[in-house]
Parts: sequence; structure tokens; C-alpha cells
Amino acid sequence: MGFAIAIDGPAGAGKSTIARGAAKKLGFIYVDTGAMYRTIALGLLRMGVDCSDEAALAKALDQITVSIGYSGGEQQMMLGEENVTGLIRTEEVSRMASISSAVPMVREKLLQMQRDLAAAHNVIMDGRDIGTRILPDAPLKIYLTASIEARAQRRFKEMTEKGTACTIEEIRADIEERDLRDMNREIAPLRQAEDAVLVDSSDMTIAEVTSRITGLARERMQQ
Repeated sequence: MGFAIAIDGPAGAGKSTIARGAAKKLGFIYVDTGAMYRTIALGLLRMGVDCSDEAALAKALDQITVSIGYSGGEQQMMLGEENVTGLIRTEEVSRMASISSAVPMVREKLLQMQRDLAAAHNVIMDGRDIGTRILPDAPLKIYLTASIEARAQRRFKEMTEKGTACTIEEIRADIEERDLRDMNREIAPLRQAEDAVLVDSSDMTIAEVTSRITGLARERMQQ
């Protein structure tokens, strides 16, 4: 049985960056559950599926195969036989992932895969409902958040460095919309687990947040 660290929090809080860095320091496997949902979202976009059409969605999910590989310690997402790791970070995929991940049948498709990974390895897993639903017995749970303004600035910097045209106002509005949708969805809404440690990264560096989480992990592993 592996040691699991569950990191939850809103969009743009730095979960993936922090979890990836902490995993390297601890020698854990990093499981990016958001990438799993993004991979399904990409498949749904390519198939032109309307998520409100349950029959069409169910049929599409039967045809979509998602798997995970690791190369140089980095998670690689496979859609069927295609490595789509570099194709799932667009705003279009992000929006579809936020919508489709609220659908129960989409979440069920990935639930067991995520739990199996945690059972077999020492993992850091990040998402929206890891500590509350996917790994409710994880020995360390983190709720990583930051102010909307801090998250918007980070996303804006990330997008502009990639050469993607955007405005801070558009990104701020998108983050606010995603927060509202993620926190109010019927299935597995985003919330802090009762036993999760709250970490607000608004005024912290990546190194500071990573150090905080790895320190907590080492303490828990010694208990």
C-alpha cells in the first residue's frame, strides 16, 4: 500500500507545478488527474459530443481510451495510441474539461484508475476532489488555494509566454466562472476536506509551497 498525498484546490492555484516538484523531491509518482479529464475532454471535442446528451456521451466514453505512461518521471497522457500530453492545455480543452468532469459517468470512468495508482505506488495526486472522494483515507491532504487576482496573473504570464493572445480580464472572468462551476456542481464539488491542511500560495513562491508540502509529508511518514 502506497503513501498518498492528496492536493485539492481551485484552477490556477499552482497544484500541478507544486505537486510535480514535491513528487520529485520525495521520489513519489505524480498523478495529474486534471490531465486525465483534459484527455477525455479532448476526445469529446474531437468527436463533437454535447455533454448534455447523455446517450451520445455514454457512447463516446465507451470509445475513448485513456491511459498513463511515464517518461523521465513525467506523466504522459495517451488518448488511444496517441500521446496527447502537449495538446491538452488549451483554453478550449480547459473549458470542456470543466464541463465534462461534472458529469458522473465521466468521473466514474477514471475513479478506479486513480485509486489503483495510489494503492500500488507512493503518489502525489492533485485535482478537485482527491481528498474528499478519490482518496478519502490519504494520510496527508492539502487544500492549495490563492486569490483570484494572483491566479489570474499567473495564468496570464503562462499564456503570454506561450505566445497565446489573451487579456487579464478574460482570464480573471474564466477563473471566476470555473470556481463557481467547480464549487457548485452536484457531483464531487470542490471543497476543502475537514482534515486537509490549508495552504494559501498567494504570497508564496513555488519553492516555499513545495518545501511546506514536502515537510508535512516527511512528518506524516514518520508517524
